[in-house]
Amino acid sequence: MKTKMPGAAGDIDHFLKTSGLDSAREKEIGQHIGYRYDVNLVPDYGRLTPFLRKYLETMGWRDLNWLEDVHMGYEEGRAAVFDRNANGWVTVPPDMKLPDNQQDRDMIARELLIKFQMSSRHPMVELRKAYKKF
Repeated sequence: MKTKMPGAAGDIDHFLKTSGLDSAREKEIGQHIGYRYDVNLVPDYGRLTPFLRKYLETMGWRDLNWLEDVHMGYEEGRAAVFDRNANGWVTVPPDMKLPDNQQDRDMIARELLIKFQMSSRHPMVELRKAYKKF
């Protein structure tokens, strides 16, 4: 599968000469959507964990939506996922065995992030208690 280069006839300086925001959606959100051009950034839905499959079904989504840019990373030498809401890393339990495949690791990262954000240990829970209006 050949990925079409953005810009005029695949101009290699396209992102230097322009804003790089080519699609209507990119212009609307004000940022470049990398996976439009790099197939390696698109999640393999065949690798969804059972939890993620159920989550998508419950939410009524056909795709990973906001989770597509969540990936397994590392913080101080430990596998972790970045939680933008808490502005910090959520480390993977040290006894959790991680697969060698990056796509599988990313699916696990997405699952861990959702579970942490839904848990009573998430910092947003305390903020909600302090600032809820009703």
